[in-house]
Amino acid sequence: MLRRLLRIVLALVALGFLGYGLATNWDETTTALAAMSPWAVLGSFVAVLVGQFCMLLAWREILSGLGTRVPVRIAGRIMFVGQLGKYIPGAVWAYAAMMDLGRDHGSPPRRTFATISLGLVINLGVAISIAAATLGTLDAVRQAWYFVLLVPVIIVCLHPKVLTWGLNLALRIARREPLESALPGRTVVVAVAWTVLGWLVYGLHIWLIAGRPDLYVVATGAYAFAWATGILTVVVPAGVGIREGALVLVLGPIIGTPAALAVAIVSRLAFTLADAVAAGISFVLGRRPVTAAQEPSSAVAYADQNGSGSTALTPDRNLSGSPEA
Repeated sequence: MLRRLLRIVLALVALGFLGYGLATNWDETTTALAAMSPWAVLGSFVAVLVGQFCMLLAWREILSGLGTRVPVRIAGRIMFVGQLGKYIPGAVWAYAAMMDLGRDHGSPPRRTFATISLGLVINLGVAISIAAATLGTLDAVRQAWYFVLLVPVIIVCLHPKVLTWGLNLALRIARREPLESALPGRTVVVAVAWTVLGWLVYGLHIWLIAGRPDLYVVATGAYAFAWATGILTVVVPAGVGIREGALVLVLGPIIGTPAALAVAIVSRLAFTLADAVAAGISFVLGRRPVTAAQEPSSAVAYADQNGSGSTALTPDRNLSGSPEA
């Protein structure tokens, strides 16, 4: 109870600082908002949706590599509907919702848990790398140079053997059964590729609403830096306030604080609306029956507990979430 109250207080403090900055620059910020092209705002929203789709393909690739193969629309239902829990104070809600939805579609909780965790690690590593590569000369970001130290750590952690050990340790702490097999290296490479593409598309949404044709590289790095800052501030739900503050910190010296505040506001609205739209679409599409050809592969091979190395096939769960006969 105390930890939840602390999260709420910190979120309110972050929003308070953002609100203070907005109030101080109210006239200039509202002018900047009014000057934005409606087409640029619409394009920004579309770019966010496309970027989210790339992230979904990365997430689905990881889930498939761990043994659960589902159609894109089913992966979208698990990921997009479940991640709405991130808006609730406490990091466990999104995990719990996605694990429950995954169980309904043939993915045991430990496998969904591992997919979420690995997807987050890859996202964070790519975001920090992009921020370091694009914003290294900016004074505001150079003060956070220690973020870059996470990149080699994440690269090492993505090695299949290290990755399997780390995920199984996390599963043990969460009192879940260990993974049946190690994640293939090819899966990691494909997931990273989709994630990089997703971040490059995310950069478009900042670039469009910033209204500076020469700002794409900085815009991409600015959002990557802001997202990484928000996600590392785990006590604040969805990085609310923190992400916007980091975005203003980077863009303010370049386009002015009022314009940067306007960009941060529109960016948050675009992502919030995109989260809702993606969840709604995925919820509807995911309710359609899955044909036999699309049915996820739920049989997995695993070594027996005596370490003999022999394998057996065991079903996880069927599409309805009940045990296989």
